[in-house]
Amino acid sequence: MKLQIGKPCAWLIIILCLIGGHESLFAQTDADAIMMAKNNYCSGIMYGNSQWDQYWEGTLKRNNLNLGTVSTQMVGYMGNYGLSDKLNVLFGLPYVSTKASAGTLHGQQGLQDLSVWVKWMPYEKKLGKGTLSLYGIGGYSLPVSNYIADYLPLSIGLHTQNLSLRAMADYQVGNLFATVSGTYVARSNITIDRTSYYTTSLHLTNQVDMPNASSYSIRAGYRSDRLIAEAIFDSWITNGGFDITRNNMPFPSNRMNASTLGINIKYTVKAVQGLSLIGGGNYTLAGRNVGQATAYNGGVFYILDFTHKQKKSTPTSNKK
Repeated sequence: MKLQIGKPCAWLIIILCLIGGHESLFAQTDADAIMMAKNNYCSGIMYGNSQWDQYWEGTLKRNNLNLGTVSTQMVGYMGNYGLSDKLNVLFGLPYVSTKASAGTLHGQQGLQDLSVWVKWMPYEKKLGKGTLSLYGIGGYSLPVSNYIADYLPLSIGLHTQNLSLRAMADYQVGNLFATVSGTYVARSNITIDRTSYYTTSLHLTNQVDMPNASSYSIRAGYRSDRLIAEAIFDSWITNGGFDITRNNMPFPSNRMNASTLGINIKYTVKAVQGLSLIGGGNYTLAGRNVGQATAYNGGVFYILDFTHKQKKSTPTSNKK
């Protein structure tokens, strides 16, 4: 489905999973312009891996011999059901594990956050030589285990509840397309296991005020019934927060910004109706208080048709 260590650096992937799980990890996601047909259910298993050994401490890019290489792995189950051809419900639940190759910090593992989205396509019309489609997406996520948020960069999540709203536009001419989207994420406060902490001032409380965030995405490429191949530029911006102080650990309410560039490929297997394979990767181009990560992902998905009618040759189409 379309960590958030995701969608980037080790702890930025966590953030992306909170708003949409890693945005480029599976077919018919909350962040692409593909809709599941009515009464069709697409589900599958996805795997993601991210590694970095350099990070930005504020604007200073550096490494840390007490961490070495920080890596994050994720295995998730995700699904998408078509309430109608223009209204889909999606969900995702990842299991995340982290580790560092050096130092004394132990990695963490466990179930992270359950995310649910509603995806609506209110407008689709021929425009010029192509088709313009507009979408509205709303999402909500919450932690499903009592993992520790105040343990970055090896925490598996930030333990916030998140409400996200996204607007998206897609234009396709023949098999070529371009999609742009913008998202706003409202995040709840969190409770940590200490009674005081320091950001830019002393806080005598265990409550952390988490800044909200926003993101935008541009993707373009080739889309047909059998194959989707696309390039994606993503930008994540924290609306507030503060920089990691010199030689200190990250903190949940840090400002965490990142720009990533990646590719995705989805192939629908002709010999097995409803079966699709996905894969991709991305690289963090620039950031603030995040790691410069190389990430890759892959997954297998299958579509079930619950219409109780004669099956079509393809339960859902990648074409507009």
